[in-house]
Amino acid sequence: MASLTMIMRSALPVRTQLPDVTIAGAGIIGLSLALELHHRGARVTVFDTGTAMGQSSTAAAGMLAAEDPSNPPLLLPLSRRSVSLYPDFLRRIESLSGLRVPFQTDNTIQHLANGKTLRLAEHSLDPHQLAAALLLAVRATSIDLNEHTSDFSPMPGTLLVHCTGAWFQGSHLVRPRKGQMLRVQLPADLPLREAHRSEKAYILPRTQGPQAGTAVLGATLEDVGFDLQTHSADLDHLRSLAAEMLPEIVTTLQLEAWAGLRPGTPDDLPLIGSLSKNEFIATGHFRNGILLAPATADALADLIEGEQPQVSLEPFSPYRFADIRPPRSDNRFPALR
Repeated sequence: MASLTMIMRSALPVRTQLPDVTIAGAGIIGLSLALELHHRGARVTVFDTGTAMGQSSTAAAGMLAAEDPSNPPLLLPLSRRSVSLYPDFLRRIESLSGLRVPFQTDNTIQHLANGKTLRLAEHSLDPHQLAAALLLAVRATSIDLNEHTSDFSPMPGTLLVHCTGAWFQGSHLVRPRKGQMLRVQLPADLPLREAHRSEKAYILPRTQGPQAGTAVLGATLEDVGFDLQTHSADLDHLRSLAAEMLPEIVTTLQLEAWAGLRPGTPDDLPLIGSLSKNEFIATGHFRNGILLAPATADALADLIEGEQPQVSLEPFSPYRFADIRPPRSDNRFPALR
């Protein structure tokens, strides 16, 4: 009997008008885009200087925080679009990889500065489970994934998409924003099933999988370059901020601590769009890379196909900043030369 994956592949429309695409960066954005472009019929090559899904994609907490009041308002349409795409996104990954990525929580308790709380219908997932399934899904296709490759050049006639996150070297507009986090063992008498979040911190329980019964506490926000060290004083402060929402967190056992580097921009909005006729960008997603991956992939694939994305990308244009202008005499992004 033919496998589900084979049936799905045979049913895919062949879109021979799509050019070959080279993607720089094998994080959540790069691999999600690769999978979407492959689904639409493109031949895709992905390069990464390190390990695929090895940086901020797995350092994240995994909140699909579309309704977070601290997010820039201009991000809301893209966020909600991404949430609507997530079930199909996960189903596609599961059909290719054989691995199910479950939602860990379905609700978030937002703690407001005035002491009140809001209950928000938001999902979360475990980025480690997503990374494992997404990698297997990509490797089950004809996508050419190249890790630990520092020197590459796209073949003539191909499109290049920059998805390198905080490591994007083409502009001063993207910089690393460090976040320290820790994971704690929840006591048996605290069966936490929903996320808690304030302006200062969050508590995100793991309810399924190998980390079930624990919770992630985060996260600091630091401008310290590419430093990935953790510091006990900062982690203790995070725990105290979390305890303002759930006092029981104070005495929980710390299981691990780590730091990640969010790709930040001056206005906390991503850079998504065309840099030139043959060059595109999808980076600067700051706190919301995992949330925005399906919608970013869908919108950028539309652009590459010459279609109008379902959500306007105008707020995310790389040319929205005063010191960046479209090139006049060539097809290169000015800061990339």
